[in-house]
Order: sequence, then C-alpha cells, then structure tokens
Amino acid sequence: MLKACYNVIGVMSGTSLDGIDIVQVKFEFSDGWSFEIIKAETIPYSEYWRQKLKSLIYLDLQDLIEVDESYSEYLGRIVYQFIHENAIDNIDFIASHGHTALHKPEVGLTYQIGNKQVFADKIGLKVICDYRVQDVELGGQGAPLVPIGDELLFNEIDYCLNLGGFSNISFNNGRERLAYDICPVNIVLNHYVAQIGLDYDHNGELAAKGSINNELLKDLNNLPFYSMKHPKSLGLEWVRDKVFPLIDKYKLKLEDILRTFVEHIAHQIATVLDDSNKDVLITGGGAYNDFLISRIKVLSKANIIIPKKNIIEFKEALIFGFLGVLKERQEINCLASVTGASKDHSSGKIMKP
Repeated sequence: MLKACYNVIGVMSGTSLDGIDIVQVKFEFSDGWSFEIIKAETIPYSEYWRQKLKSLIYLDLQDLIEVDESYSEYLGRIVYQFIHENAIDNIDFIASHGHTALHKPEVGLTYQIGNKQVFADKIGLKVICDYRVQDVELGGQGAPLVPIGDELLFNEIDYCLNLGGFSNISFNNGRERLAYDICPVNIVLNHYVAQIGLDYDHNGELAAKGSINNELLKDLNNLPFYSMKHPKSLGLEWVRDKVFPLIDKYKLKLEDILRTFVEHIAHQIATVLDDSNKDVLITGGGAYNDFLISRIKVLSKANIIIPKKNIIEFKEALIFGFLGVLKERQEINCLASVTGASKDHSSGKIMKP
C-alpha cells in the first residue's frame, strides 16, 4: 500500500554554482499533492569546488569518473552535516539532482556527478538520484525535469519561469505539459562579473548603468537555438562554444555587456510569453535581479509573481525531492511532452547504504 506522507531531503546543485541547495520537506497526498518546507539552506561551494565544477566540460571520461567519486563523497558529507546540525530524524530518503557535468542529448549523452554509491554510504540512508540518463536513453532531452512538480504542486499558476544558470519555462498547453529552456541567464552574467571579482551583479545595478549594443543584441537573438522548436535544452557547452565567443568579439565595456545581455534575456522571455497577461511565477536567483525583472515587465504583458524567499531559492531542490517521491511510488516523474522521450516514465536510480 502506498504511503500518503513522505519526509524527504531534496538536494540541488545548479549551473550558476551558487552552492548546494538542501531542503527538508514533507509531502502529503489527499486528493492531490501538498508540501511543507521545514528547513532550507544553501551551502556555498568552496573555491576549490567552484573551480573544479567550472572545469568539468574540459575533462575526459576517466577524469570525470574520478571527480564523480570525490564529489559524491563530498555531497554525502554536506547532507550528513545538514541532517545532524538540524537534528532531523524520520527521513524516508534523500532525493538529489547531482551536478550536471555534460549535457549533449543530441548525441545521447548526459552525465551528472554526485550519484555514486559512496553518497548513500556516507549518510546511511536511501538515496534516489540520476534522473536524466534514462530519459536520454529513451530519446529525450533529459531536461527539463521540474515540470512534473509544476504540474502537481503549482498547478494554479499559468507559467512557471525559472531564472537560474539558464531560464526555463513550464506551462499547460491544452491537456499536456510543455516546458523547455529559453536562454542562458546567470551562467553568462556571473561569468562576466567574475572578471572584476564579483559573484553576481547585485540587483542588476551594473547592467543598469550600461548601454545596449544593438549589433550584439541582434546577433544574440539570431542564434539558431531560438528558432528551434521544443523540446530543447541548453548546456554550458553551448554557452562556451556559441555565446562567449560572440560577446567577446565585440570587446565591450563590462556594463555594456551586462546591459545588452539582460535585454537579450528579457526579449527571449517576452517572446515566449507571447503578449500573454497570465500569471507568471518567477523563481531562481534571477528573481532578485531587479533590473532584469523590470525589463521583463516592460517587454511583456505578464502578471509577474515573485514568491516567498524559500520558493524563489529552493523550488528546484523541493521538486527534485518530489521526483524522488514519485520514483519511490513507481509513478511517472518524467513527461514525454516536455523532454521528447518516446514515453512518459519513472526515472532515477535508487541506492541503499
């Protein structure tokens, strides 16, 4: 008999490298799913791990496997500390996204580190993880995975828009859920402000001081990805190969790079929203970028909703916890309408200590 209540630790590490997001959350089912975030924390990466994770796309497979082992051990140690420092007991399992090292679904490749057995052994609890691989094997993009949570936990919202390393959107189109990556966000903005020793552009203040370079803006908006039909997804490799060289050839001042790229982000998001005046829930670190949010409001007619801090910062960790619940119940947690896989399926692997 299936349980009606699950106590889960959800774990998420994103491409913006802010740190490891960890949530303690209770999920309950009664005519539908509900959740309560009990405790949430972001553990910042050390400079060692920040640089190591930045370099993943340059490693060969054997080196990646070695990093995978050490990162899994590190992740287990961080989650163990979170559990014991907060005196958390009665945990059904840990549900973890891992960290994306490679994502090239067009050639059948996706690799998330942090999914080795040492993770479960370090904590002494069941771990559910590695959600993307099966979807790619079924011909899908392996991303985005969050939309099943949008559908079942946030179904009163018209559009769920995440502004993290990349922007992605999720919405109902008739009877099916659609979702896809829109464009890079913090993975680009943070890359450039790092050149002056900053982690991010606070409130978009530097971008607001810059001027738009219309030639660069046109080139960015004309990148072939934006004319592709969904399902589609983005990875760091694409940014490294297509976006950074395009920006760098213009040799602009930092403020002008930021200003132009913010306009690019807002334009691409407004294009997807398609003059709709529907409700749009914005989460992820970009929700704190006041200047970016102001440009999205100017270029679209959407009713922008900025939720409470724990939803802004921890919605993805929350939903990866929920994907673990669905996997535990052997219920669908990956939608073919979203990823382009050959069928809906229950994805992920279960590791026991």
